[in-house]
Amino acid sequence: MAKRLLPLLNRVLVDKIVPPSKTSAGILLPEKTTKLNSGKVIAVGPGARDRNGNIIPVTVKEGDIVLLPEYGGTEVKLGDKEYHIFREDDILGTLHD
Repeated sequence: MAKRLLPLLNRVLVDKIVPPSKTSAGILLPEKTTKLNSGKVIAVGPGARDRNGNIIPVTVKEGDIVLLPEYGGTEVKLGDKEYHIFREDDILGTLHD
């Protein structure tokens, strides 16, 4: 049975993008340049509520590539795959081509 996780409030489920550890020519890259600081948004919560009880929707959407902080987030394992949950406030921005 496959599980699907839908985050609550303003939380975002992210699949971190693993950067290549070597170039196409086979040159090994230093560990410092292969940090996991971006990810693909898998699922988003409905949003947080303001003081009046109105929902403030999350601004990122499924499929967005986001820039993540160096530390933070909560690791979640679903099946064999590892994901991370971040609050929308912790996400630094979206990456576009």
